[in-house]
Amino acid sequence: MGRGELIHVVDDEETVRRSLDFLLRTSGFRVERWADGETFLKGVRRDEPACVLLDIRMPGMDGLQVQEAMAHQGVNLPVVVLTGHGDITTAVAAMQAGAVDFLEKPFERDRLLQAIELAFRQATGQAAQRDRERWAQTQVHALTDRELEVLDGLACGYPNKTIAYDLGISARTVEVYRANLMSKLAVTNFADALRIAFAAGLGREEDWRRAHADRSAIRTRDADPA
Repeated sequence: MGRGELIHVVDDEETVRRSLDFLLRTSGFRVERWADGETFLKGVRRDEPACVLLDIRMPGMDGLQVQEAMAHQGVNLPVVVLTGHGDITTAVAAMQAGAVDFLEKPFERDRLLQAIELAFRQATGQAAQRDRERWAQTQVHALTDRELEVLDGLACGYPNKTIAYDLGISARTVEVYRANLMSKLAVTNFADALRIAFAAGLGREEDWRRAHADRSAIRTRDADPA
């Protein structure tokens, strides 16, 4: 950490911007300073990895509004919010909206660097997750609609008979589709197939029930006649 990573400092107080600029640059970071949220949103480069130190209380757009605008505009950068004394409730709201951490002014150097490290670590994890999701979606794209349905049912944890009933096919046919999809996914064990399914967003029981509402409802009544 501190090997040229970019930090955006968004704060309306010039003394805070200057102080953070000095502290961060002497710790090995690159820094871009922004006096308000509007200017930051207009000028930030979305495709460059960075961390945002975002003041909560600013004239114009406050920190929460900037966070909301970042989400709407696809600015997927980790945020550490900067708060004044007594702004803990607002800081909690910011974290509920996706902020990684919050720092109460005045903050210590070590605490600041710790928060930045956490933010970059989370960003790296999110990027890796997005890569896995894109790869998995590419893999399942090779499946037929029926094979995809069978994989979805398996990822929901349903046995072959349940999948067969909800799809209106035989259990033996489900087995054939299962063998075909594993071949297409180039996996030799069921666990690897499930990992691909989960990464691709499959395995949500509520989605399955909506897609196969009539048969799922009948199956549930048959299983629980009371």
